[in-house]
Amino acid sequence: MTVFDNESTPMVTPSEVIEHVYCPRFTYYMNCLNIPQHEGLRYKVLKGRTLHEKRETANRDYLRKKLGCTDKDISVYLTSRNIGVRGMIDEVLYLSDNTLAPLDYKYAEYTDYTFETHRVQSTLYALLIMENYQKPVHKGFICYAKSENRIKEIVYTEKDFCYAKGAVREVFDVILRGYYPERTQWQNRCIDCCYRNICV
Repeated sequence: MTVFDNESTPMVTPSEVIEHVYCPRFTYYMNCLNIPQHEGLRYKVLKGRTLHEKRETANRDYLRKKLGCTDKDISVYLTSRNIGVRGMIDEVLYLSDNTLAPLDYKYAEYTDYTFETHRVQSTLYALLIMENYQKPVHKGFICYAKSENRIKEIVYTEKDFCYAKGAVREVFDVILRGYYPERTQWQNRCIDCCYRNICV
């Protein structure tokens, strides 16, 4: 049974976690210094929001039978006090093998490579589903809207679950201790970062 938090429980969202995975300094600027990134002004974010709004109203009864889906819940808000995460999952799929799986829509192009941020976000959704539905979750799916809604399957490993939980702990560590973390080792991520003018 879902336990709704009252917004007073310290929690982060999967979006905050993947921003931290992208570069830990996002956590510092957003959560310690309260400097917004104004993501609502970015084209890709706006397109993503439009995609989610359309998805919520179109083909609500459509089931992805090729994935073994027998039923689904749409736009499910789940929380976990155990791992300190809350978030809205696009779809929770009921699979024919009596397991569940998250389906996440991305306004992005499909590639053979699975981005670390996409995998972590999907894994956090899996953890939320397992705890709240009390059902096994072995895999998840990402739907890439810019590639004609091509689907990618992610099979979770124990390493994925440990890594995702560790990333959440790192976010809380920066917030609670308020220290200035090392920036990402991938300097190309700094080129169009919204904090590049203040990051040293």
